[in-house]
Amino acid sequence: MNRRDFNQKIFGAALATPFARQQTTKKRQFPKKLLKAPRLKEGATIGLISPSSPIPESRWQQTIENLEGLGFKLQYDEKRVLAKYGYLAGKDEERAKDVNEMFANKSIDGIWCVRGGYGSARILPMLEYSTIRNNPKVLIGYSDITALLHGIFLKTGLIGFHGPVAASDYTDYTTKYVTETLINPSEELIIPYSAENSAKEDPLYQPYTINKGIAEGRLVGGNLTLVTSLMGTPWELDTKNKLVFLEDIGEKPYRVDRMLTQLLLAGKLHKAKGILLGVFNGCEKKEGDASLTLKETLQDRLGSLGIPVMYGSSFGHIGNQYTLPIGVKARMDTEANTLTLLEPAVI
Repeated sequence: MNRRDFNQKIFGAALATPFARQQTTKKRQFPKKLLKAPRLKEGATIGLISPSSPIPESRWQQTIENLEGLGFKLQYDEKRVLAKYGYLAGKDEERAKDVNEMFANKSIDGIWCVRGGYGSARILPMLEYSTIRNNPKVLIGYSDITALLHGIFLKTGLIGFHGPVAASDYTDYTTKYVTETLINPSEELIIPYSAENSAKEDPLYQPYTINKGIAEGRLVGGNLTLVTSLMGTPWELDTKNKLVFLEDIGEKPYRVDRMLTQLLLAGKLHKAKGILLGVFNGCEKKEGDASLTLKETLQDRLGSLGIPVMYGSSFGHIGNQYTLPIGVKARMDTEANTLTLLEPAVI
């Protein structure tokens, strides 16, 4: 996510925050019991939150129109959702309070993060997990929201959704898979690669297979920077026998290499069932750089794992993206370039 000092910020925040000092280093295991939220219905009330960076005011009206266009009613505290505190959307306590109150509010049917950026990991120690567990709701977002989705999932078992933030571009493809995942789920949903993405000339949008095969497992993952930053914390991802999905934006190939190497050294990828890579937008080397290409980097780091790995699935920092439910059973097929959800993610 093009944040050179990301890990330093996380570490600094931990030292400065009494909540963080109270945490143990015990890693949380994959939840034994998964919790599914009620599906969203037309006219549902959506709570808008800003748990990470502030949303530019120029994008705020479009955000409102996006979700109202899906048939939802909106509820939010404008002072909080538009707050600014440097690179954060308000102080940690206020952002955590907004999350807690949205889950506790009986009139809210689902919760949509307005944008990513940076900061959701800072509030994980401040969340009221018992309240969240007792009030399961759809929670959706991507990028920095990876930390929030997995933090809540590991503590409560609640399936969250790696999908468009409220300020995203809601193309037909994006809208289709939001609808088919959150509103009208089926017993099995086959998700193909976006034809519109495939038509782009940018080679980063062209899918390819690193290791062939079909693999099944429960979905875990998200933004590569965030997944890596959670290593060594109580919210470290459990990837054993899972389908791991990863994406990022604006990172040079050597930085992608560095993060993948950290996951490899930590044993986080060798025992996965398969790896699904999104579109790593803006992660190619620049002309004249003494660097491996992104493709060479991914093949070098992941090609010897002996499990299916494919690049270019339609998720990440792109216009046409599908929605991935954390924790549900799924199947990846490198030959067909599809992901199939093998169970509904909501009830």
